[in-house]
Amino acid sequence: MSVLLIPIAPLSRTKSRLRDCFPKGLLKDLTIAMFKDLAKKVQNVDFFDYTIVYCHNEEILELAEEFGLIGIKEKLTSPRKSFDLVINDLNNIAIKDYNATSTIFTFLDVILISENNLMEISNLTKLNQLVVCPAIHSAGISIFGRNPPDVLPTHFSNPSIPSFVALIKDAQNRNLKLSIYDSFRAGFDIDIKQDLLLGFEYLKIFELTETETFKFLNTNLKLVLQKRSIKNNRDFKISKIK
Repeated sequence: MSVLLIPIAPLSRTKSRLRDCFPKGLLKDLTIAMFKDLAKKVQNVDFFDYTIVYCHNEEILELAEEFGLIGIKEKLTSPRKSFDLVINDLNNIAIKDYNATSTIFTFLDVILISENNLMEISNLTKLNQLVVCPAIHSAGISIFGRNPPDVLPTHFSNPSIPSFVALIKDAQNRNLKLSIYDSFRAGFDIDIKQDLLLGFEYLKIFELTETETFKFLNTNLKLVLQKRSIKNNRDFKISKIK
């Protein structure tokens, strides 16, 4: 069984690094918009046996069911579990309750990901023990597949090594068959303010202006990204729209 897994943080904690862009209420709306877009894409594909959404909030779980996905409520703990433990909990649910022989994890902030990306990653996971798409702006991970699901642990909570680097090193040490999925669209995620502004422009470029995420940003984003110097394409300033 091939199972797609979508873990979503509690809405009260969602995208905390964007709080200087939007208040909490709008960050919740942004999360819901991104989830609806991802759910629509998943709804259009038929190569996963199950798709599981893992979240504490009933609002997200109810939306998941509306899209024909399986919603499972995450039980919060105090102190909060590390992200690796959350990933492991969800992975174990897929193995024990849904007989998963392979799992693919994706996250809702990969706003440019396409149905074709999901298909290619699904196909690669059938041929490899590990498939990883690195995040564009960091040495993080935007989407990854494991076959079998427990072939190696994740390393999102490593205190000193970026998750992508740590996972690849671990896979190499175990002599696993792995594939690095090189994709701009699947690798672009929204983590910080600059990503949000670039993402808004990329949604236009890829003609994704009918998405819920674009509609939200078009209405609520009051910032603009500008180059500081004609000679440096990486040095930006962020200004408020007057």
